[in-house]
Amino acid sequence: MRKLLVCAAIGASALVPAAASAQSIPAAVVAVVDLDRVTSQCNACKTAANALRSQVTAYNNREKALITPLQAEAKAIQTAVDALGSKQPDAALQNRANAFRTRQQTAQQELSRQQQQLQRNQQHIQRQISQKLGPIYQQVMQRRGANMMMEVGSTLATTTSVDVTNDVLTALNSALPSIQAVAPAETRPQQPQGR
Repeated sequence: MRKLLVCAAIGASALVPAAASAQSIPAAVVAVVDLDRVTSQCNACKTAANALRSQVTAYNNREKALITPLQAEAKAIQTAVDALGSKQPDAALQNRANAFRTRQQTAQQELSRQQQQLQRNQQHIQRQISQKLGPIYQQVMQRRGANMMMEVGSTLATTTSVDVTNDVLTALNSALPSIQAVAPAETRPQQPQGR
């Protein structure tokens, strides 16, 4: 009997800390935020989005300016090659084809660099917004008494009383008056010089 009581006491003492720790977690007080609305309606975000659209338009115009003459040249070279039939192209046509390939490669390299810059610019804009939003989330949660914040898109249903989108938007407009729409130039690590 004594053995049975000792085993029961040990078993009960093992359950008490688990029950106590389970009770120490507070009830969830959830706030929701419409992040799409925040990032599309903040003042600096709108300005940065317009700047990025202008950069994309400039890229598209440059692409067209480079590609259109290259397409015409490719067609003219192909017509000249087709006219030869089975004959070998002369030196002038070969030089023309080589010059075309060089211009084509140069154009592709330029467009590739511009695409990479556009991607860096977009990431730079997103990074600036994200850096400001983290502390804002904490401030809004503390002010509104929430201990958890969710993006409205990941909820099935909410009430307007838990929506803190306006609070986050107002705070972001205050904390982020402007956004740099052009990422700083990439710095490449310098390689040690040999002796």
